[in-house]
Amino acid sequence: MRIAVIGAGALGGTFATLLEGAGHEVTVTARGVTLAAIRADGIRLGGGFGDAHARPRAQELLTERPDLALVCTKAQDASRAIADNAQFLNGCPVIVVQNGLLGVDTASALLPDSECFGLLVIVAANYTEPGHVVVTTAAPSYLGRGSGLPDAETLRWQAVLGEPLRTRTISNFVGAQWTKLVVNMLNALPAITGLSVQEVIDTPRLRRILTASMRETVRVAQSRGVRFGSLQKLSNDRLRVFSRLPLWIGQALPLGMRARMGDVPNRGSTLQSIVRGQLTEIDFLNGAVVHEAEAAGITAPVNVTLTALVHEVEATGTHLAVPDVLARLASRTR
Repeated sequence: MRIAVIGAGALGGTFATLLEGAGHEVTVTARGVTLAAIRADGIRLGGGFGDAHARPRAQELLTERPDLALVCTKAQDASRAIADNAQFLNGCPVIVVQNGLLGVDTASALLPDSECFGLLVIVAANYTEPGHVVVTTAAPSYLGRGSGLPDAETLRWQAVLGEPLRTRTISNFVGAQWTKLVVNMLNALPAITGLSVQEVIDTPRLRRILTASMRETVRVAQSRGVRFGSLQKLSNDRLRVFSRLPLWIGQALPLGMRARMGDVPNRGSTLQSIVRGQLTEIDFLNGAVVHEAEAAGITAPVNVTLTALVHEVEATGTHLAVPDVLARLASRTR
């Protein structure tokens, strides 16, 4: 099958390599040094999925229609990437591999003739240099769309992706996007401090802030009438109980994530963007919580502050010391 992977960063590079290894004809789109590196030496993958070396066709833009496309750009780059390739994507099944809440809706609006799906990814991967990805956490990915049970088309594409990408279908995909957004609260503090996700969770006062951002996310979702989808041992009932707990008890949630994470440093995608000098997708993570809170007529002060601090680090290129972060958030986490 001819499969296009739009965006060849950590996840795009991982999936392109695994799909080529499964016998598919893979084309990746990339720009600049990443495009040059893949054309010169392909994509080298290491870590949790094993070592592999793929040589997909690499282009700046698509030049023919694939049988299936995976959009693996950062959330803030999705609209442009889809629009730039719309000539060959429209009418093709498209799977959006992105954080945040808007990916599938964005693709559907730009590609009215395409069947669009979402893929929730728990894989953690470090994009160490152009064309080289190391997977620090290998995990299943979850395919779906809408708020109901998986439909026939979802099952069809799961059969294609299931073995190479460890893909499963998921019910209530929209609710599961919110569950993943709770998990993605792991990203902001590493980006702000330069610490790994594990180091953030291991630091009690930072863990308290992280817990507060997660709890705030759940409360905002509840105010928007969301029923959470089950993902990563998190269910609607468990998250609703979590939203009512005091912070000192609620810290069991990130501590449980830490126990499953292992000790290979997980830098998180937002910190990786900071290190590469790129804009982050924070407006689609913590910023999405702020936007949804405003729509509900409530406030989300922890996520407002975290979003602002990530933008501050983006602008300066300098991480903030932990005492400074604690001082900026002290009044938000009582």
